[in-house]
Formats: sequence, C-alpha cells, structure tokens
Amino acid sequence: MEISRVVTGLWQVADMEKGGTPLDARAAARELADYAREGFDTFDMADHYGSAEDIAGTFLASGDWSGNRPVMMTKWCPAPGPMPAEAVRRGVQRSLDRLRSEAIDLLQFHWWRFDHPAWLDAMAGLTALRQEGRIRHLGVTNFDTDHLHVLVSRGVPVLSNQVCYSLLDRRAGETMTSFCLAHGVRLLAYGTLAGGLLSERWLGVPEPDPAAISDWSKRKYKRFVDAVGGWQALQGVLQAVAKVARRHNVSIANVAARWVLDQPAVAAVIVGARLGESEHRADNRRVFTFALDQEDRAEIDRGLAGTQRIPGDCGDEYRRPPFLTASGDLSDHLAAAPGAFTAIAIPQRPDRSLTDSGSVWETACGFSRAVRVKDRILVSGTTATHTDGSIVCPGDVHGQTVYILDKILAAITSLGGSREDVVRTRIYLRDASRWPEAGGVHGRYFGHVRPANALVEVSRLAGPYEVEIEAEAVLG
Repeated sequence: MEISRVVTGLWQVADMEKGGTPLDARAAARELADYAREGFDTFDMADHYGSAEDIAGTFLASGDWSGNRPVMMTKWCPAPGPMPAEAVRRGVQRSLDRLRSEAIDLLQFHWWRFDHPAWLDAMAGLTALRQEGRIRHLGVTNFDTDHLHVLVSRGVPVLSNQVCYSLLDRRAGETMTSFCLAHGVRLLAYGTLAGGLLSERWLGVPEPDPAAISDWSKRKYKRFVDAVGGWQALQGVLQAVAKVARRHNVSIANVAARWVLDQPAVAAVIVGARLGESEHRADNRRVFTFALDQEDRAEIDRGLAGTQRIPGDCGDEYRRPPFLTASGDLSDHLAAAPGAFTAIAIPQRPDRSLTDSGSVWETACGFSRAVRVKDRILVSGTTATHTDGSIVCPGDVHGQTVYILDKILAAITSLGGSREDVVRTRIYLRDASRWPEAGGVHGRYFGHVRPANALVEVSRLAGPYEVEIEAEAVLG
C-alpha cells in the first residue's frame, strides 16, 4: 500500500461542524482536490468525523485529481457489544456508501473496552470482508502492544496501527515500535504537532486560559502538555526545536514532523486540515527539504529532558485515567458501555451474586465465572477460551494471558468491582520457564495495584492451554 508520508487528517471536520451545520460537501471536496494536486493525496478520516466520509466520497466521485487515485483511510469505531458478522458488514457498508467506493483502501478498527471480547469477533468479520474485496487493507487505531500482539498471534493481517506519536508523547517508540518492526506492522502517527501547540505561535507566550481554547484539538493536546510537565516543559521543547528549525531555515512544525517521520516503525504522520479556513501545504512540503543530524537530535534531547513520560501504553488514554482526550474524563462513557457479562442475583441469598461468561464448562461442571459475597469477589480459574469455544492464541503464553486478564476484569466489573479492587492473583503455567511472558503482562495490568500473587507450574492443565489464572477482589 503506497501512501503520502504526510497524510491529510480530517478530524477537524467534526470540530468545524460541532455547531450542527455541515460543511458544503462540494466546496470541501475542492479543498481535498487542491491537497491531492500538490502531492498530499492520502486522507484519513473516521465514521464519526462529522461529514468527512461524505466529503471524501464527493471528491472521489468528481474525479478531480491528476495521477494516481487518492488513498482513503477511514476508521470504524463501534460501541462495545456483540459483533455478529452482519453488524460488522453494516458498519463497513455505511462507510462504503459515504465514500461511494467498492472497497475501502485501509479500514482501521478502534475498540473502547478490551474486557469485552467481541473485538475479536469484529476483527474476524473485518478479515472476512477483506477476503471478499470490500476492504483492501486492515489496520487498527489506538491499540496497545499487548492487544496488537493478540491479533498478530491469531493471524489477523494487520497492516498498521494509528497512534499518538510526537515529541511530547513518545510511548509509541518503546515496546510498540519493537513489536511492529518484528511483525511488519507500520505506525501512522497522529498528534504529531500537538494540535498546533508545537509551532512558533506558542513559543515564549504565557499559558492560555483553558476557557480560551475553543477547538477540540488544542483542548485535547493541552492535556498532554499538562501531563508531560506543564507549560514550562512545553516551552523547553519549543526552544530546543526552534534552534534546530533556525539552523535549517524551516518551521518548528517541520522539525516536529521530521523527528516523528524518522522513527523506525513510522510510515507517515497525519497533519490535520481545517478545510476552507486554513492550509499549510507549502510549509508541510518543507518537511522533505532537510535532515536531522546528530547535533540536531542532541539539541532536541536536551529540550525533552524537562518532560515527563505519558503514562501507560499507546491508546491507554481512551481506556483508563488520565483521560487525555478532547472530552476529558471518559469514565461515564466507558461505564455506560455494555459489559461482557451480566450479574445474576440469588434471591435466597441477597448478600450473594454471580456472573457467567457463557463457557460450556460453567453449566456442565456447576460453577460460576465469578461470585460476589458481600464486598468480596472470587474469580474462578480462567483460560483463554473465547465465547465460541475456540482457544485464543494457541501455544502463546503472552496472548493467552492478555485475553485471560481481560476476561477476569470483565467478570469483576460485572459484579461492581474494578481493576483497583484486585487483592490476589494466582497464575498456573504449563511451563514455568515461560514466566516472563505471563509475568510481564500481569505487571502491565496490575503494576499500580500490586496484588498478592502466586505463580506455579502445573504439569497438566485441564485442556490444551498454556496458562490459567484466578483472582480475588475486595471492593473498596
């Protein structure tokens, strides 16, 4: 798949339409034509970016470009819930209709809650549509390394992961980059200019009043600035980057974009466009007029020394605090999404409730996935058995541990608990020498909670599994 290394992002369409009035599709399509004629012929959008897909479809129908057909990348971001094949087909068909296309060049999948296992069903449905030719390439967006690992382990042909990656947010350069390089996945970097905060406009100026920041993009990335150390930390970065920019006679934005483009797993940076309001195509072309040398990188590193690391892995800001998003705290949004399991009351024991995952073994052997007694939740030994009875990631301790811990958290959540309530876990491994794989995942899930733990080797687990885990939680 061939794309521009600077992709034109259409997220700002939603911001421009937040008052309720859609953009003029034909006028906006002419703006896309101007981008394409100047070489920026790859566009990124999503099913919820206002009328972005309709604008792109109007542009494609016009045929108003020279050279190769422009590349359209969109995202499907469904609400958590059951994902039968027909629901997946409907979601993709809606984008196809808007884009007026027979196939989507790159369909990128986002999932809000990994403790709801239907994301695997959704990816299975998308893979089938790719085989039908309705999708040319499959990607994901805001996936962390562990869940990207599960997909790759299952043989899903993931081409790309779209994640936040900038001088301020460098999480993608850690384990995510190592994994992508090892498995042929490329990164599409958004937030590269931090909503415009990485530019001359904000160099040496006082910190703005949050109430004065009107557009969603700057509101979002101001939260990133706060997370890395605040306005003074941003100024330190801007001052260092400005020195490099003056050395090459380019802009701060050029240096910020060039730095991300030079990262080993990055295929492209995504730079947002406010169609009909402003464009920076001439400036963006200057990204390719210079190269960062060792002295430049040392200068940038000195500026970055005053920043703190954004917590978590890629995409965590959408699933756990701190919620570094345009809308801020997503707790209510995530709590309102349907969980994977449902609590079942026991009329004769009002102090007790239980939940099932739908496993055939629960009814056959007479046990529950989890039981709550007053403020205590006990989760049964859990394996990587999907809702259809299949084994997730056969032979893969890492992938199975990810799936199991998601399943355990789903059970605890359904009974009113949370990750932070977990006080004990027990890990049973077929081969104890593979403890780093299970232990590493456990650390990423519970490193901030620090429950009591036991890890033992069991010569023969019940079934062809590599690992089984149980847990206990006490509600705070």
